[in-house]
Amino acid sequence: GDGVITPAISVLGAVEGLAIANPALHAAVLPITLVILLGLFGIQNRGTGAVGRLFGPVMLVWFTVIAALGGWHIRHDPEILAALLPHHAFGYFAHHGWHGITILGSVVLAVTGGEALYADMGHFGVTPIRRAWLLAAGPALMLNYFGQGAVILQTPAAAANPFFSMVPAGAPAFLLVLLSSAAAIIASQALISGAFSLTRQATQLGFLPRVRVRHTAHDVQGQIYIPEINLALAFGCVLLVLVFQSSTRLAAAYGIAVTGTMAITSLMFYIITRARWRWPWWKAVPLLLLFLALDLPFLAANILKFFDGGYVPIVIGAGLLLVMVVWNRGRTLIAGRNAALFPNQDAIQDEIDRHLAARVPGTAVFMASSSQTLPPLLVYHVSRARSLHEHVILAHIHFEDEPVVAEDRRYEASRLPNGFWRVVVNFGFMEEPLVVPALERATAAQGIPFHRDEAVYFLGRESFVASNQGRMGPTEESFFAFLQRNTTSADRFFGLPHQRVVEIGTQIDL
Repeated sequence: GDGVITPAISVLGAVEGLAIANPALHAAVLPITLVILLGLFGIQNRGTGAVGRLFGPVMLVWFTVIAALGGWHIRHDPEILAALLPHHAFGYFAHHGWHGITILGSVVLAVTGGEALYADMGHFGVTPIRRAWLLAAGPALMLNYFGQGAVILQTPAAAANPFFSMVPAGAPAFLLVLLSSAAAIIASQALISGAFSLTRQATQLGFLPRVRVRHTAHDVQGQIYIPEINLALAFGCVLLVLVFQSSTRLAAAYGIAVTGTMAITSLMFYIITRARWRWPWWKAVPLLLLFLALDLPFLAANILKFFDGGYVPIVIGAGLLLVMVVWNRGRTLIAGRNAALFPNQDAIQDEIDRHLAARVPGTAVFMASSSQTLPPLLVYHVSRARSLHEHVILAHIHFEDEPVVAEDRRYEASRLPNGFWRVVVNFGFMEEPLVVPALERATAAQGIPFHRDEAVYFLGRESFVASNQGRMGPTEESFFAFLQRNTTSADRFFGLPHQRVVEIGTQIDL
């Protein structure tokens, strides 16, 4: 839910400062928020390369300003620094009991963004993120939060919105609104870009249907735009703003999204330590328990706000999980059905020999789901056309569990009998799977006859028939069929020349 909630609450919270600067502008908060959000999503197809160079300087100004504001108010009311002493927190919990636990649901909003601190590690590396946090973001936030506390000590009525109360009304407040709005837009852009990247990775790992991916920069591979995801995020953000109408009401939804992400990250860390790093349990479990001891109390406190808006990220997460489970299960069943029809390569070869009447000049490329056997698609083609091209390339696209594949591992090519070649092309989950250039390099190195504009590319397109004999229930099968119908075509996804593509339809009962 972060990708939907963060832009909505960040921009709305920033624009709400207008009402502090000038109460007469209270009615303009929602319209201005909607205009900013729609404008933000409206420019995604153009990319952020041109304005992206301003993101760093703007955020540096932002952290400098909030640090200076915090330091100024701490200077005037330094007793706020007593909040560093932990006995105040223990005393609060001891005095307020259960209510003290529930207040954690609000306290956690002070660390929002921390759950996604690692999200750009693949682009920047560990060291820059650590330095940015320890030298800029962390100290600035701490100073500002203590400064807000000092403001409340000086003026208790400022508790309604202590941040914008740190500056005088009028021009200073308007300038702070502009700066905070710019920071909110940049933070929202980071979440939107992250949603695009995660969607592409999930697609290439087989957990989501294929989607259209457009590159918005010629020199930066990671700058992409996915129209369907952009539209879904825009719709979700606008809907949240219209329904909740204030950042305070949205905070319940945000709290569950943040603490839920933190708890899931801790669990994923444990899985990595055991499955990939091979840590012994006695080393991994104590770390997991330490992290969960911090995460679970905050998550439990936010779960209490489920009916106040906390249901939003849970509903979004459940919907995405449903799509991923049904899609992955459906594709697995299709692969299993094909394997049952043609249990081995000999069975497929027998079918081809039985129907094949002639070989015709040229090269055919059959997209194969397996690198071990001949694709059933080949049998369907031969049984109908009773002919086959003189040269046949069986192309299997494999996505590795790493962002980028080294060029020396990009492809594997081998010769098979009867004019067949098998080519396995490897891509990382952050790479665009452009098949034709990869095939050109692979075939040139192996001396395989292949011309991109003369070859014919064969793809399969499945349709599904309802039946009580399948392993999927009727509702699940209908939902999977809906996803299949709306997925991006394979020729567009793999960058094949559409005028040279032949699709062969098959009916499948799941």
